[in-house]
Amino acid sequence: MTQQSKSPADSLPAASMFGDESDLEVVPEHEWKRYAIGAIALCWSCFQLAVASFLVLDSLATRAIHLAFAMLLVFLASAWKEKQPTGKQRSLASRVFKFLGVVCAVAACGAALYILLDYHGISERQGVPLPRDILFGLVLIAAVLEAARRTVGIALPIVSVVFLGYALCGYLMPDVVAFKGVSLNRLLGQITMSTEGIYGVPLDVSANIVFLFVLFGAMLERAGAGAYFIQLALALLGRFRGGPAKAAILGSALTGTISGSSIANVVTTGTFTIPLMKKVGYPATKAAAIEVAAGIDGQIMPPVMGAAAFVMAEYLNVPYVAVAKAALIPALLSYCGLFYITHVEACKIGLRGMTRDELPKLRDTFFAGFHYFLPIAVLLFELVHLGHSPQISVFRAIVSLVVVIVFQHGVTALKRRESLARGLIQAADTILQSLITGARNMVAVAVATSCAGIIVGVVTLGLGGLVTEVIDQISHGSIYAMLFATAVASVIIGMGIPTTATYIVVASLTAPAIVTLGADNGFIVPLLAAHLFCFYFGVLADDTPPVGLASFAASAIAGSEPVATGLQGFRYHIRTAILPFVFVFNHQLLLIGVNGFVGGLWVFATACIGVLAFVSATQGWFVTTNRWYEIPILLAVTLCMLRPDLIQSWFDWSSRQPSFALGAALYGGVYLLQRSRTLRS
Repeated sequence: MTQQSKSPADSLPAASMFGDESDLEVVPEHEWKRYAIGAIALCWSCFQLAVASFLVLDSLATRAIHLAFAMLLVFLASAWKEKQPTGKQRSLASRVFKFLGVVCAVAACGAALYILLDYHGISERQGVPLPRDILFGLVLIAAVLEAARRTVGIALPIVSVVFLGYALCGYLMPDVVAFKGVSLNRLLGQITMSTEGIYGVPLDVSANIVFLFVLFGAMLERAGAGAYFIQLALALLGRFRGGPAKAAILGSALTGTISGSSIANVVTTGTFTIPLMKKVGYPATKAAAIEVAAGIDGQIMPPVMGAAAFVMAEYLNVPYVAVAKAALIPALLSYCGLFYITHVEACKIGLRGMTRDELPKLRDTFFAGFHYFLPIAVLLFELVHLGHSPQISVFRAIVSLVVVIVFQHGVTALKRRESLARGLIQAADTILQSLITGARNMVAVAVATSCAGIIVGVVTLGLGGLVTEVIDQISHGSIYAMLFATAVASVIIGMGIPTTATYIVVASLTAPAIVTLGADNGFIVPLLAAHLFCFYFGVLADDTPPVGLASFAASAIAGSEPVATGLQGFRYHIRTAILPFVFVFNHQLLLIGVNGFVGGLWVFATACIGVLAFVSATQGWFVTTNRWYEIPILLAVTLCMLRPDLIQSWFDWSSRQPSFALGAALYGGVYLLQRSRTLRS
């Protein structure tokens, strides 16, 4: 599992989670520094695996050590990756810079561990901090902000600084947005010396759950699962009309279950699928946009969902499986809509599928890598069937994956008539590199969640109630205006902040307001629906111009214009953007109040018709090119299928079934109209 960076310079070339792996690269001529970075990353992974298995630590201690490792890696890597300049004077300046970088790394690490080293003293003097408490608190905040700037860009630190300034000086603001303000001692106590700020729930989830999922994804990728999923998707779907595009979608869906990063999905699958899409006739812009849409949808696909699902479960105090279950149908609907979009585009262009000779053989492809599904099956079995915690489930999945890697390399060595010992050495190297890669990919996750914790800490000081009042005044009490404003805010904030951090910031501010305003308007909005609403639009920021980092990554592969790719991807993603506005009111899409498998299947089937009708209306094609009067009919089908509760209230029907029947009749009518036109032409 990975999560993306929002810094264009850092994230675009990378296929790793939450930032570019090259952020932690050092110059080749300093081999000992590269090994030092790798050793620290390896120690971090070993520590996290120990915590998940046999090492019993206080939760706060785990968070502090987790953050200390991340700080050490960020500042050491930044200090050591500068190339040595020529000239004595510049060389001296470079050495001074590197020395100061090491000092900053030690100071940041120490500040992160201070709460652990003086835990009893800090707990006994809550509210009356010593001068050294204030000093270490200020150093920690500065270190977190700087580390966030280096790993995820400037936007998140700026937002955090604004919140800190507002907490201290809010009483100087106009009455409508005035905040009582807090003292520096109170603020530092909340942010740096309690579990309500930097060491809060987001960092706890990062330390205890997300790290293991990132490690699991890194191990799968190192073992070759990413390439296998792409080949399998191509073997399954390549022969259909626009096959490479459909294969890209399925490949991203499979990769997204372990990755959860839109940029990682785009780079991983797009390197292979975008050239294939162009080869069969897709224009470069559309090929890149399809990959962007597919990659982003991977981040809303359970079980991982870009780490936000785990934070969401902690905030809502519900089992993680409940969040994944609620998110399943909207994610499947989004993918079904994207499959249909690729079909529509292929029909417009007149494309065909790839020939049998151009495709890998399905049987051979499947059995060549079916073992990659075993660790995923273990993960799902532990989570869903046994009901174990995400931490235990993913740890056991990692153990099973280690066995698979050892077995895979051992069999490969024997097939090549090499010694078994050589195969075991290669397996050990794969596992070792996976541990290092997983830790390096986690750096920006830990930094981003700790920085977001600053914002959450300020909100819990009393700012949350003020935000609800301000939003109520701005939206004039309208739940629809409130939802629209939240969506826009999520997209704007998400342009410069990683998705999980965007979700934490926006949900902590607006999710309670959505629930409150919904109740004031006569709507019951489950808190889970409000949180998923914020999450969805944070994800969609990845293809929203002018930033749209996933669009930049795909356009670099396709050779297309980035802004045009982003606009095309945004057009494709309208079908995803309507889903949050639907499930906030139609809770059945989140399987709330739905009993049994058959009930869930019915909800999915009817909603799928609505999504397909919406795609036809927005893309201008059903069986053939739409006529102007068919577009409102298709939109009416969408409304009947996705908001049957609204149609039921309009016509005072006793159930939702007449709404479904009306939608199906309208859909069938448009089909017959267009079918008759194609037969006549």
